[in-house]
Amino acid sequence: MAIRTTRTQVTFAAPFRLKEIAEQLPPGTYDIDTDEEVHEGNDRSVYVRVATVIHVRGHHRSRMVTIDPAGLDAAIQSDGI
Repeated sequence: MAIRTTRTQVTFAAPFRLKEIAEQLPPGTYDIDTDEEVHEGNDRSVYVRVATVIHVRGHHRSRMVTIDPAGLDAAIQSDGI
């Protein structure tokens, strides 16, 4: 199956948390990768999300963490309060 990856950015104005990451993350701009798998049908092809990854950069290190997209959406909504 073919996979496509879409990179977006999200900017947080305040510190935030995601359940997959133990520590609180600082405000800033984060890269988000969404991997989708193509499912081809008779009439059309559809893409199904298979992974969402946030890039966390810190002092002298960088890591990629697979996260729940619903948790990311909740963090984005909470940031606007």
